[in-house]
Amino acid sequence: MSNKETNSLEESNSDLSNTNNNDNNKLNEDPTLQDTNKIDVKGGAVVESNSTDVEGGTDVEGGAVVESNSTDVEGGTDVEGGTDVDEDSSVKLNDLEEEEIIHEAQNISEIKDLTEVNIEDFDWEDYQGEGVHYSDSERHKQEEMYNNTMPDVDENKSIIEGVIIAKTDKDFIIDIQAKSEGVISNNEFRYNPDLKVGDTIEVMIDKRENSSGQLVLSHKKARAAKAWDNVLEAHKNQTVVPGYVKCRTKGGMIVEVFGLESFLPGSQIDVKPIRDYDVYVGKNMEFKVVKINNEFKNVVVSHKALIEEDIEQQKKEIISKLDKGQVLEGAVKNITSYGVFVDLGGIDGLIHITDLSWNRISHPNEVVELDQVIKVVTLDFDEKKTRIQLGLKQLTKHPWESLDENLKVGDKIKTKVVVLADYGAFVEVQPGVEALIHVSEMSWSTNLRSAQDFLKLGEDVEAQVLTLDREERKMSLGIKQLYPDPWVEIGKKYPVDSTHTGVVKNFTNFGIFLELEEGVDGLVHISDLSWTKKVKHPADFTKVGDNLEVVVLELDNESRRLSLGHKQLKENPWDTYETIFTIDSIHNGEVVDFFEKGATVLFKEQGLEGFVPKRYCTKSDKSKIEIGTSEEFKVLEFSKESRRIIVCLKENIIDFEEEEKKNKKKEKIQQNKAMKEMQSKISKSTLGDLDALSDLKNKIDDQE
Repeated sequence: MSNKETNSLEESNSDLSNTNNNDNNKLNEDPTLQDTNKIDVKGGAVVESNSTDVEGGTDVEGGAVVESNSTDVEGGTDVEGGTDVDEDSSVKLNDLEEEEIIHEAQNISEIKDLTEVNIEDFDWEDYQGEGVHYSDSERHKQEEMYNNTMPDVDENKSIIEGVIIAKTDKDFIIDIQAKSEGVISNNEFRYNPDLKVGDTIEVMIDKRENSSGQLVLSHKKARAAKAWDNVLEAHKNQTVVPGYVKCRTKGGMIVEVFGLESFLPGSQIDVKPIRDYDVYVGKNMEFKVVKINNEFKNVVVSHKALIEEDIEQQKKEIISKLDKGQVLEGAVKNITSYGVFVDLGGIDGLIHITDLSWNRISHPNEVVELDQVIKVVTLDFDEKKTRIQLGLKQLTKHPWESLDENLKVGDKIKTKVVVLADYGAFVEVQPGVEALIHVSEMSWSTNLRSAQDFLKLGEDVEAQVLTLDREERKMSLGIKQLYPDPWVEIGKKYPVDSTHTGVVKNFTNFGIFLELEEGVDGLVHISDLSWTKKVKHPADFTKVGDNLEVVVLELDNESRRLSLGHKQLKENPWDTYETIFTIDSIHNGEVVDFFEKGATVLFKEQGLEGFVPKRYCTKSDKSKIEIGTSEEFKVLEFSKESRRIIVCLKENIIDFEEEEKKNKKKEKIQQNKAMKEMQSKISKSTLGDLDALSDLKNKIDDQE
């Protein structure tokens, strides 16, 4: 380089130094430009304080633009006068470099009028835009074009696909074509350790921006949301879903379906009762979603529903091929008191207890056992209700077909009592053949009783065939026909006025049934028990099983009725009482009873009872007679036909009720008399007269 050029370069550097000094003076004078967050201008260089480290070894002088993240001047690098100088080398500037330095020095003159600008209001785009400015509409259009290139998703709602672009020790970096990549913790991929860079996964936006400004994604939430959608769809369409039985819980099992935990009730595991739930733990099974709760995200599944669908389908197929009388083979599934359920291979049929055996049985377990394989015949079926009625006894010959052909009405046969009822007894003639003995055919007695009074269960009984219908398979028997009818010669054995002794068999409100012999009963009316004592109920007179002597009063051979009497064994004492208890006669008696209408008096000497009306039960001192006291009574009335005596107290007897009636009658007569006198004195009614009448009426009311 010539001396002239060198001098020119030094002058230029001198001018640049002066200009920098002047600018530095301005910066020193203006405190707003000294903020570290503002603009630092030194030696013609524009420096960002957050990106340029001047103290760490970077020296900017003479119009050089230096950034700390790209320029390391520390340790031997010195920039002065626009020239980079190394300790061991020197660089010569050419003409082009000189022009650039001069041009940069001239640009410093543009920074003249600096005003204080807040960092929040500072527009970097305007500062770095190199003179390019956009209107609001243009800027909005540019932003819209840029946003259209990004996926439109809602946080915690939309499931989007992302690509794994990197993997660290803690996180996966996922690209979802957004403004920035997202991160997902490695913990969410423990179920799939084979994931690698480039794989596509489903994610949801967890946070738009965390504390570090990072987009946070969630693969777990995406799986849960998709699983819930799958559950809803499966419940809506009633589709079969696979599941894994995780563990046992109270009342059922926990099943994982689509990654969600659901509840399998114990009653929904199988159509059969389950005794041990643990055998299902760890198994993969198929289920149906039967119930969901959107609020609590609860799911209930059922394996039983699938089995029932298969069973229903099998039932329809089996029933479509059934015919009445068809013989099938099945296993005894359940035994109840009314019958047996047989599994025919997917469908159950019922054998009623009456169709198990021709013999009478008390319980089905007398014929079959649980899980026993048996052959049955189809009796009836209902395609709509998928019910099948089966029979077992129909496979064997009916016992009536083996009944003795020579058996006829009037024959005597030996039987065994199998059932007792009030109306009769069922007896077994031979296995599978039964007959009825009605209670009326057990005894010649007309006093019908219960069959239990004649027979016992399991008792061997000889009877006579009364009716026999082989077509209807019905037979009736009788026991009394084995003995002669006592009523044929009843008149000779039990004539009227004859005396006999019988056994008390039964009571009624109106009398006693007395058995004179087997098949001969008579009735003793309650009025024929005693001449003197008034019997309210036969139980007050005798007891069942006691012997009682009676007289035959009346005999009706056609109606088979026998009327008996007990009091007729003695003479009628009322003939004698009529001469003793004359009207107004005085007798000593004891009060034995007191009731609403009066009292009962016993005359011990004659053994006769009399009646004291209530109005005569009060003495003159207004005290009442008491039970157990003895008083003298006067006869007021005697009736031989009605066998009734009415008495009253001998002395000081006052009929208070009668006196009260007489007093009221007298008062009423006096009142009527006073009213008539008043009416006769008044010719015309005046207001004062009306008042007088009103006062009179009030007096009369008060007296009443």
